[in-house]
Amino acid sequence: MERFFGEKTPKLGFGLMRLPKLPSGQIDIEHTKQMVDLFMDAGLTYFDTAYVYDKGDSERAAKEALVDRYPRERFTLATKLCAWLEGQDEASAKQQLFTSLERTGASYFDYYLLHALQKGNYKKYDEYHLWDFVKEQKAKGLIKHWGFSFHATPDLLDEILTAHPDAEFVQLQLNYADWEDPRIVARQNYEVARKHGKSIVVMEPVKGGALANPPQVVRPILDEANKNASYASWAIRYAASLDGIITVLSGMSNIKQMKDNLSYMKDFKPLDLEERTVIKKVQKAMSDINSIPCTACHYCTAGCPMSIPIPEIFSARNQQLIWEQQERGNRMYEKATENAGKASDCIACGQCEGACPQQIDVIARLKECAENFD
Repeated sequence: MERFFGEKTPKLGFGLMRLPKLPSGQIDIEHTKQMVDLFMDAGLTYFDTAYVYDKGDSERAAKEALVDRYPRERFTLATKLCAWLEGQDEASAKQQLFTSLERTGASYFDYYLLHALQKGNYKKYDEYHLWDFVKEQKAKGLIKHWGFSFHATPDLLDEILTAHPDAEFVQLQLNYADWEDPRIVARQNYEVARKHGKSIVVMEPVKGGALANPPQVVRPILDEANKNASYASWAIRYAASLDGIITVLSGMSNIKQMKDNLSYMKDFKPLDLEERTVIKKVQKAMSDINSIPCTACHYCTAGCPMSIPIPEIFSARNQQLIWEQQERGNRMYEKATENAGKASDCIACGQCEGACPQQIDVIARLKECAENFD
């Protein structure tokens, strides 16, 4: 008997959001077919897509590369309904399920998710009666299991799970870099989901690929522990080793990534005590980086006389400090300040520091950002 829903599900899932592309920008179906075959040959079963991925091409690729080529009972397929698309009403939101069934040719979905719930959109799912809708479709056999993906704070997750206790699972962003990050609050979200008895599908275990190429301070720690293990393997195995995990999604983009993931996830073994100690060392090394501990609460911006987007500027700087991605940080800064104040516009009035719950030396850190960006 399973201790939790999905305990026996293979712990690597194939995320279909970052599929290989042809020079034309279209998904490379033949390459994708090879990846699907390797995944299936390894005895793995969980595929994840969404109505909005690649404007529907991800679901269409799932049909060509998977559904049309394998018996339906050999794999499980997940997709998602996005209630907050511009110009959408209740009827068009509900229609997404039937469009997804047509695109994939799957006849039913093993896992169906209300997509990307967060503070700015979660009420749409109530307004459009989508919680009742997914339960109705489950009763009709079009959905086997239903849940939601989530991108917000523990208090909101607790509120949603309290209001909807029959949700069967939650999809969360969990990785060792975000575990104690005050902006992502991964550990707290995980603990809320488990408090409610919910199983978890993990997204972003490699943090959008960042942990496959971790900061310089991290690499010697991992290399010393196991020079033959890929950096991505540490991240994916960390997430898969948590209790209550259905599967860990990896958005693989080529055969090389697929083969690496299969090398350690085909016969998955959780991190042992020594390996967990290594991850703690890595987390400590990352926490010692002189990053800006901003949680993006935006308390600082309400009274800023210069209309400086302080959290967004700090996020851009952290991209450089933590992840050593200079150009990406520059692009983030340019976007954040395109129609707003720049870091160098700060007049040191101090209202932001009085409002900051993290007690950040905002003026000094903005000066640092100005020296770097402006």
